[in-house]
Amino acid sequence: MKRTSRNVIRVIMLLITTLTITYAQNKEKVLIVLTSHSELGNSEKETGFWLPELTLPYYKFKEAGYVVDIASIKGGIAPVDQKIFQDKEQEKSNEMFLNNAELMSKVFTTLVLSDIDTKRYKAILYVGGSGTMWDFPDNEDINRITREIYENNGIVSAVCHGPSALVNVKLSNGKYLISGKKITSFTNEEEEDLNFKDSNGKVIEMKNILPFLLEDKLIERGANHIHKKAWKENVIVDGRLITGQNSESAAKVADKMIEYLQKNKDR
Repeated sequence: MKRTSRNVIRVIMLLITTLTITYAQNKEKVLIVLTSHSELGNSEKETGFWLPELTLPYYKFKEAGYVVDIASIKGGIAPVDQKIFQDKEQEKSNEMFLNNAELMSKVFTTLVLSDIDTKRYKAILYVGGSGTMWDFPDNEDINRITREIYENNGIVSAVCHGPSALVNVKLSNGKYLISGKKITSFTNEEEEDLNFKDSNGKVIEMKNILPFLLEDKLIERGANHIHKKAWKENVIVDGRLITGQNSESAAKVADKMIEYLQKNKDR
């Protein structure tokens, strides 16, 4: 009798596990992509991805019931720009990250971007941070993944420096994805605000460190770049292309992505 009861319990537990796995597999998935680049050009300073641009959308997606995977160019530990922990205005979002073991684990063990199967995802979000300006633009996997998700009726989105991922993406027709599209990104004015002094007191301008200015490059590729005042929330939606100007726009980018996904769930 006891053995029969144990067997019944095992069967029930197996069914619960199977149903849980099936439920998770049936959930729509969102892919978040981070930079693997940690050096700020030849400045001898470090950079990486900007934490709130990951944390705030991540929480939004999870609360809406989506499964979220996090990838980076090289996989493994993605570098957090450590300046975020000196920003008192970001203490709340920093705590959200530090208190979430699951999210921290995903950042320490990011998926390798080249292994991504785009058929598994309804949307992709490129998180910003100055590091993206080096390893996003010419990455073949970014170009492939972005094109495939977009041409499969998925959402392509990016925030702050994240649109650096889009500057060289071409669709199957040979045209740039962003050509003729309304888009926003970190602006030249905001970039100038990040200028800093070296140990000798000399002003180091970001435009002389970065490979290019993002706003200029997007316009060069034919995008209709729309921006607001520096450091103000600004999200631009052009069909399935959703972009945010800065970290202040990260949460709203996620909101707009979720809104589109829910409205077009059966497509």
